[in-house]
Amino acid sequence: MNLLLDTHVALWAITDSPKLPKKACELIESPRSTVWISAATIWEIAIKHGRGDMPVSGQDALRYFQESGYRFLPVEPEHAAAVEELPSHHADPFDRILVAQSLVEPMRLITFDTMVARYSDTIIAI
Repeated sequence: MNLLLDTHVALWAITDSPKLPKKACELIESPRSTVWISAATIWEIAIKHGRGDMPVSGQDALRYFQESGYRFLPVEPEHAAAVEELPSHHADPFDRILVAQSLVEPMRLITFDTMVARYSDTIIAI
């Protein structure tokens, strides 16, 4: 199963945070799962780190994700175009591109955000 992690879930996974629910750990660690990180996630982390809102830099996150064996998903023009078809459930542009990517590819997006989960029954809310 191809899993796309939202930013919070991805950071919780690489830091072994107790905030990461057991269900998410099991999905991420399953030998049947391929875990993906969007380029948009690295971008979001870098922006928030630059503002002082994120303890991990984009460079550090990239390295941690690589060391964890996660795969990287670039933002393609088809992903960007798919955002305009999404209902207005959520205003955050990073979350919206992750939803679009998960629907276009297709992949299962794992999120803690219940508003993001409203976009599709293929999104896994933890």
